[in-house]
Amino acid sequence: MTLHVEGLSKRFGGLLAVDGVGFCAAPAQVTSVIGPNGAGKTTLLNMISGVSTCDAGRLVLFDDELGGGAPLAMARHGLARTYQTPQLFVGMSVLDTVMVGAHLAGRCDFLSALFNFRGVRREERRLEALAREALARVDLPEDLYDRPADELAYGLQRRVEIARALAMKPRALLLDEPAAGLNTQETRALSTLIRELAGTGLLVVLVEHDMEMVMGISDHVVVMNFGRKIAQGTPQEMQDDPAVIEAYLGTEALQDVQADQDQRCEDADARVA
Repeated sequence: MTLHVEGLSKRFGGLLAVDGVGFCAAPAQVTSVIGPNGAGKTTLLNMISGVSTCDAGRLVLFDDELGGGAPLAMARHGLARTYQTPQLFVGMSVLDTVMVGAHLAGRCDFLSALFNFRGVRREERRLEALAREALARVDLPEDLYDRPADELAYGLQRRVEIARALAMKPRALLLDEPAAGLNTQETRALSTLIRELAGTGLLVVLVEHDMEMVMGISDHVVVMNFGRKIAQGTPQEMQDDPAVIEAYLGTEALQDVQADQDQRCEDADARVA
């Protein structure tokens, strides 16, 4: 029961943005996709989630052939995603924003809602319960539920968007640079949340530039450069791969990641002592 990405390619005019990229991601694991700006990471995520069509390749999620459908069709197969910039509705409350995601799991159709058929109100209560459950999973304080989501602090907006995705009851969650714009404390809290979500059995695919975050929470790392996959493996294997270091990590960045990991080990040892 995995996500199989096989030979995905996408061309924009004369630019081959993604060139035959493939990998597998498993439930209860975090699979990260990294690479320099312009490497094709977001384009890859767009193809997987149905935002962009594939020119070539194959997608299989939990034995279902996805066939590059539209985002709604992908969501019904169990795929949910977030974006580099939170996609929130102006003036809509936090609770209503997350209920938009819950409606994908709804049972009432448009005509039932329009004519207020029996069961619609009961269904709305059920969807509200799904939304509240999702917000609780991302640790958003309940006193914020009635606030406009787009007026919250940026870090909280990120959590609202993740909650909206979780309200869809997905089997696979795609996260596009969720730590962008967050401070160190917010990033560490988000890292903990992502690991907890994976721990519940959710399949997580993460596109992220924060290497400390990636190396700290990933089970598997896929590295892209110029639209191609150049390496994949465990975080430690990627830190030791010369091609990865040359293309993306760089000596200084690698030293920062290793120093952060050493500091975390020292902090853990101190707590034990």
